[in-house]
Amino acid sequence: MTKKNQNTNSDKDLNVAISELREIAQWFESQEEVDVELGLLKIKQGAVLIKECRARLKNLENSFEEVRKELDAEE
Repeated sequence: MTKKNQNTNSDKDLNVAISELREIAQWFESQEEVDVELGLLKIKQGAVLIKECRARLKNLENSFEEVRKELDAEE
């Protein structure tokens, strides 16, 4: 897999994770009374997704930084 494809897949994964986080938030908003055990599972899922998103965003930030350095080197 090329570097470009890896970044595209990472972006897609990021979008999927964000969508899943929205679904979790909507689930909480739609509950009149939250089942505590199910709520805890949703919170744990959300925490995992947030950690994954942070890691993906850091990778994207590093990729942007590499591109900026390449452009600065060409000047």
